[in-house]
Amino acid sequence: MRVLSRSFRDLFVHRMRAAFANGELRFPASLAALADPAAFTARLAAVAEIEWVVNAKPPFAGPEQVLGYLGRYTHRVAIANSRLVGFEDGQVSFTWKDYRQDGKTKVMTLEADEFIRRFLQHTVPDGFHRIRHIGFLANRYRTEKLALCRELLAAPPPAPDDPSPQRWQDRLRELTGQDIEVCPCCGGRMLTCDILRPQPPPRPPTWCDSS
Repeated sequence: MRVLSRSFRDLFVHRMRAAFANGELRFPASLAALADPAAFTARLAAVAEIEWVVNAKPPFAGPEQVLGYLGRYTHRVAIANSRLVGFEDGQVSFTWKDYRQDGKTKVMTLEADEFIRRFLQHTVPDGFHRIRHIGFLANRYRTEKLALCRELLAAPPPAPDDPSPQRWQDRLRELTGQDIEVCPCCGGRMLTCDILRPQPPPRPPTWCDSS
């Protein structure tokens, strides 16, 4: 593992040095000082002296094993009902595995408020998704991959974009007969006063309590 760790470290440092020389790296905000060649070289030299840790595991035996592994996590909640032992005097007891003792099953008891707090740390914030399917539609490769898909499927290229596309309000009126720009109360024409821009969801905390 040490040989693998050092080989990966040396390759990573070499690629970073080449990317810097080719102007492929960007250093925003707090990293702006690293845009200086001397500072960047010094940082790489310090990184090259550190013993890296490589987590290498045997590969999966095939797609069935990969699907089985992922399938156990896609729709499960933070804690299964079978792990709940009891609720008494405002305290929740549940089982957990102590992997420091060869996965021995133990029982932990927490105040109900603390149990709920820990449970909610596993709740996905608004705007986030537990399951994402991207594949050939990933933004970085979408144009290239879609062209390859059309080539393999012998599909015609997409029609060029309409320079003056129809507004969705007009399309809705054609399909439903409903004019969303007319006030249903007074019949007057509704005007756009302001547009609320989408805001990114709050970032989840990067820490969690250890059990």
